[in-house]
Amino acid sequence: MKGLMLVGISALTFSAMATAQEAAPADLIAELTQFCTEVAEDEGTKGMALNEFLLQCVNDELEAEGYATVSSLN
Repeated sequence: MKGLMLVGISALTFSAMATAQEAAPADLIAELTQFCTEVAEDEGTKGMALNEFLLQCVNDELEAEGYATVSSLN
């Protein structure tokens, strides 16, 4: 019974965290933009415009770290 209760609490906590993503700090966005720029230089942009690739790459990294995505990198 305790295990089931713990699973329920964990699920509720995860659900709350997933719906209320916080904005990433500006320095993290800058670091991710630099990282994604290096990826674009090394591996290409998969046929996308550089700005489009950078935005998608940064947003993918932000989501992976549990932050809200951004609409632009300006």
